[in-house]
Amino acid sequence: MLAWELIQRQKQVIVVDNGQENASKVAAGLINPVTGMRFVKSSDVDLLLPCAKNYYQQLSLVFKENFFIEKTMLRLLRNEKELQACQKRLKQAEYQHYLEGIIPSSSALESSNGLLQQTQTGYLLTQPLLDYLKNYFISKNSYINTQINYDDIELFPSLRWQNFQPKKIIFCEGYLASTNPWFSYLPFQPVKGEIITASATKVIQQNILNYGHWFIPLDEHRFRTGATFDRINLNQQITTTAKETLFSSLKQIMPNLDINKTINQQAGIRPCTLDKQPFIGQHPQHSNLLMFNGFGAKGSLQIPFYCQSFADSLLSDSSIPPTSNILRYNSLHTN
Repeated sequence: MLAWELIQRQKQVIVVDNGQENASKVAAGLINPVTGMRFVKSSDVDLLLPCAKNYYQQLSLVFKENFFIEKTMLRLLRNEKELQACQKRLKQAEYQHYLEGIIPSSSALESSNGLLQQTQTGYLLTQPLLDYLKNYFISKNSYINTQINYDDIELFPSLRWQNFQPKKIIFCEGYLASTNPWFSYLPFQPVKGEIITASATKVIQQNILNYGHWFIPLDEHRFRTGATFDRINLNQQITTTAKETLFSSLKQIMPNLDINKTINQQAGIRPCTLDKQPFIGQHPQHSNLLMFNGFGAKGSLQIPFYCQSFADSLLSDSSIPPTSNILRYNSLHTN
């Protein structure tokens, strides 16, 4: 999306992509403005969410395909503590835009403390969007399918990679940035997650569910559920353990769900960061090497705003928000 933004601003861009599986291809693209046990609004969500919706709408108009699916989310209140925290938020004016109220559970959805109705929630169809963008870059001769070898990047006397002499190289490598010789000092906290796409024999309910894991209806019978969190086994191998965990968790809150078959199971590694904020900006010593990364599980919400903000900084020297600027970790690079 950063490449798309820069091309729209009449800049020449080459996307270098190894074509392998990555977190964005696996991601469910879930957008949820209020999260956590204390029902806290995501940082800067009042700014990020309108920007994201508008951005995806503009992409939909260009490609004539709907990418963002807005759906109500029902969050199961799992204990008295969550119920009290929820009731507190419902009384606060700044949450009225996102929380609608508590409804009782039903035979289809079991929750002893009821369900919170959340609005302005939905999910991004990440794989179709990536496919359309890739085809667009190919049509513009702006796409190369290859693996970059760091040793092939020359910094002196001027920046060079293979036959290209770019003004800047921007690394958007996800969790693999932890092995980047220029940016490995940044405190990534990668997390493996597994997601399952499956089908049910009967028509499924059509709300997004949040119950520790999540459930996203794709149509009358197909759904996605996820995701697991594994900080130890950082690989892209799917596991029986994750499948059993996800289906067991789902059956506890939807006892009448009759799962027909598993269509797909995928694993990806989220590029999460120590302070849960993105890593954006230029290297402290090499101003022509930059990073756009670290969006973790909130990329679908955050990236539209930050790709515009970053493009502004690249083209007009405006400042990157300090909470996301990698300058905040300069001391780690010095050490």
